[in-house]
Amino acid sequence: MKSEAKSEIAAAHPKAEAEVRILPALGWEKLLAQTRALVPEAFSSDRRILNLIGGDWQEPGYERPYKTPNDSTMLGALPFISYEVARNAVEFAAKEQSTWAQVDLDERKRRVQECLNAMKQNRILLISLLMWEIGKPFKIAEADVDRCISGVEWYVEKIEQMLGRRQPLGMVSNIASWNYPLSALFHAVLVQVLAGNSAIIKIPTDGGLYALTISAAFARRAGLPISLVSGPGGDLSRALVSDPAVSCLSFIGGKETGNAIAERMEMRGVPYMLEMEGINAYGVWEFSNWPELEKQIKKGFEYGKQRCTAYVRFVVQRKLFPRFLDTYLKVVKSLRFGHPAAAPAGIDDPPSFDFGPLISAGKAAELRADINEAVQRGATCLFEGQFDDNCFVPGQERSAYFAPVALLDIPRHCTLYHLEPFGPVDSFLVVDRLDELIHEMNVSNGSLVSSIACDDTSLVTKIAAQLRSYKVGINTVRSRGDRDETFGGLGQSWKGCFVGGRLLVEAVTKPELPDEQLYGNFNAYTRLPDQR
Repeated sequence: MKSEAKSEIAAAHPKAEAEVRILPALGWEKLLAQTRALVPEAFSSDRRILNLIGGDWQEPGYERPYKTPNDSTMLGALPFISYEVARNAVEFAAKEQSTWAQVDLDERKRRVQECLNAMKQNRILLISLLMWEIGKPFKIAEADVDRCISGVEWYVEKIEQMLGRRQPLGMVSNIASWNYPLSALFHAVLVQVLAGNSAIIKIPTDGGLYALTISAAFARRAGLPISLVSGPGGDLSRALVSDPAVSCLSFIGGKETGNAIAERMEMRGVPYMLEMEGINAYGVWEFSNWPELEKQIKKGFEYGKQRCTAYVRFVVQRKLFPRFLDTYLKVVKSLRFGHPAAAPAGIDDPPSFDFGPLISAGKAAELRADINEAVQRGATCLFEGQFDDNCFVPGQERSAYFAPVALLDIPRHCTLYHLEPFGPVDSFLVVDRLDELIHEMNVSNGSLVSSIACDDTSLVTKIAAQLRSYKVGINTVRSRGDRDETFGGLGQSWKGCFVGGRLLVEAVTKPELPDEQLYGNFNAYTRLPDQR
């Protein structure tokens, strides 16, 4: 149902907005029953979810409570396995690769497409699971599923020319954050196996268990060499990072862990791709197209800014700040957030929220503490959003929800000055000189993306050349990109091979020439592709 129609219903029936309930089609017990019926092999006889090890579903491990950030409903239990079990999984996955590498490319393409077809047939269930597991509104969960499917289909079509005479590396280990389990994590895994590798996936502890389990089950049914494990990061990382059977590592996570992993990979001489955090900044200088900037600011709040490419710092020329603030406040006051699976009685479609909860109540509390620190030390809070009761089920748990906050002039010794908030918290810095703007945009020593809003085309090109970002948008925002668009980071935001299109295939295959230099950001060198 269109949002205009929803508004008309609310106007005709003022009390309807208060009668919020979980949509019948999205009830968790119903979704869980559908999941068990669809992939019964992934559950034990007592309905415990299993790990995919040695080609079979086994090892329920010990249970850790698994709750939704939407309202703390218990979704089940995340199985935690030991280091020894994880190591066995790694060694089996490595042995499996030698057989898989002999499979003809056309057959590999057929099997990957078979997996994708099964995902297509069950896309609504996958979307619904993501809405509960990581709090994504319908449209954002839909994009996660569809970008995974369409993206891998593009590789199926292009893989022969990308591979050429290149050979697979072996077994690729995958450790990723929870925010995009399909379009980032599972997408990469399917490309890895398409190129002739086997793959093992660590399920993110905070979300994605059921969506990844279904997807991995489809992959196994199609004969793809994919393993799936879950457990504590410290224990499993010894197997998934340091085991000699690991031929390549793909990691998405924080700087501290990522930098330690990079050192280990360099010592072993093993290829790796490590996507880490960084402050993505948007600079505004000698600019006038405010309606266009308004659209970009709105788009930037997608998924509550829980994205590696979210813009969280705005560096603005002083004389432009009043117009910028008017534009920003217009956007932020229009944002709607709430329970992704709930709507007023009489409405059957999921709500069109800009975002739902943060990934956990703990993350929301951490952000609140960082904001309090900044304000106590001198930052000015220019905006703080409020909850709308009509966007929640009456009496539901709301501790993971976080309304947008905008802070001016965060002191340099505060946490939020140096670290990405990973939530709907923006910081503003007002500057008088161009060198100030460039310095403040480069504060994190490298980032994945940044943008400049400037009317002067020659000046904006000069500014962009001085930014420590892999991608720089000129009067537009940049994102991870799809298909043949490359992706990476500079400075401390990325280590190892760049990915996207041909670069992803090259990163997980052996070089054709002994002196080949991969595109990437390594300790020894940084090599950038012409098109970014």
